Amino acid sequence: MPRSLHSEDYRKLIAILLDARKRADLTQQQVADRLERPQSFIAKVEGGERRIDLVEFVALSRALDTDPRTLLDTLLKATSAAKKSKR
Repeated sequence: MPRSLHSEDYRKLIAILLDARKRADLTQQQVADRLERPQSFIAKVEGGERRIDLVEFVALSRALDTDPRTLLDTLLKATSAAKKSKR
């Protein structure tokens, strides 16, 4: 399993987080303010330049006013569907 920022599964995670931010109608700056981080942190996460860990994922999900389990479930469904189509 690749531990790359550029893996297909990680790209899906970033797309899910970006979609959640847009659905919440939040700017990168607003999310960064909620996390008490610089806007560049969000930009690097969304741009695939910075990998997030599980604790950051939970904090980011909550900053997006979304239950982290919902986002994780979305990711699991997306990655499962992709793996089934490759078989």
